[in-house]
Amino acid sequence: MNILQDLEFRGLINQQTDEKGLSELLNSESVRLYCGFDPTADSLHIGHLLPVLILRRFQQAGHQPIALVGGGTGLIGDPSGKKAERTLNEKETVAMFSDRIKGQLSRFLDFENGDNQAVIANNYDWIGSLDVITFLRDIGKNFGINYMMAKDSVQSRIESGISFTEFSYMILQSYDFLNLYKTYNCKLQIGGSDQWGNITAGLELIRKSEEDAKAFGLTVPLVTKADGTKFGKTEGGAVWLDAEKTSPYEFYQFWINTDDRDVVKYLKYFTFLSHEEITALEASANEAPEKREAQKALAGEMTELVHGKAALEQAIRISQALFNGNIAELTAGEIKEGFKDVPSYNHSGEEVGLIDLLVESKISPSKRQAREDVTNGAIYINGERIQDLQKVMTEADRIEGQFTVIRRGKKKYTLIQY
Repeated sequence: MNILQDLEFRGLINQQTDEKGLSELLNSESVRLYCGFDPTADSLHIGHLLPVLILRRFQQAGHQPIALVGGGTGLIGDPSGKKAERTLNEKETVAMFSDRIKGQLSRFLDFENGDNQAVIANNYDWIGSLDVITFLRDIGKNFGINYMMAKDSVQSRIESGISFTEFSYMILQSYDFLNLYKTYNCKLQIGGSDQWGNITAGLELIRKSEEDAKAFGLTVPLVTKADGTKFGKTEGGAVWLDAEKTSPYEFYQFWINTDDRDVVKYLKYFTFLSHEEITALEASANEAPEKREAQKALAGEMTELVHGKAALEQAIRISQALFNGNIAELTAGEIKEGFKDVPSYNHSGEEVGLIDLLVESKISPSKRQAREDVTNGAIYINGERIQDLQKVMTEADRIEGQFTVIRRGKKKYTLIQY
């Protein structure tokens, strides 16, 4: 099965130009292809993951990916999919974002080994030195206003307003494709479905600028969720690829909580499991959804891919300890990670009666209720049920001297910090 057939099986082809021509090209030679990533933050998030993994799939199939960091276009702002003008970052900020993103891309693409090792490029190298006269005479003259106005990325912003700055983004991205075609013989650009207008504009510029040129474009579908909420978003915000912004445990939890209706689609989109393995997991999801084998496979594959095997093992360890109530088995670092979003209470560290602590930390609303909670067996300290009304909280109740986890009922956790 060739790369396009694999992408078709996985539902990863949204649109492509000249399907027959692209198939023949990919079957006859190692093709250089690129995808651009504008540095709008200091980390990529999982919304970027699909095109990154498409580059990885092409590399594994023997083709050569070019990861283009938009150090130049990142100073302008892409109107595609945006309802309003983007806030422009300073040059130094964009440069810092670019360096961070370069490092993250190296987790997924091989930049060192083989004849088809990946290439990192930064479009600031050619856009940054571009003078306005050259931009208008040599590049801008190839773009008709009516042609640009017809693109969805522009059409969707006409009523709300679009500046000349963002209007010109399509021309700059087209110039990227032309530069990569001339410099690297790059013949294929891939991107999200919202990039179709920019990609086809680049193909048009190459056609007008280079005699007998042959280049192609391919887009991947927008990732959606069955419940209608936006993919890649949680109550805490975006799910980042940076472990400092989204911990491996949080990352694992995002995938393990995938809706049954989405899990097979995500296995196809994001993992490198074989078709046979995915088909078997699909059967399990249909026949025994309560086992959540497909979700476990998805969470495991994605966490290991992004954060490594050790981080996956820790995420599973935290998850199992929380599920089984074996809190005392966790380290202080794992407690901090697993209980990042639960209510917390800072305590002086002095010994205190359990009843008083329950009231002080607002776990129980009154001493009377606190006594009832303890008597009824509703209070757990580090996973252990406590029914002693005279219990005094001491150093022995702290995990590595830093935390005590108190649970009231089945799910209400509070983290006591010292």
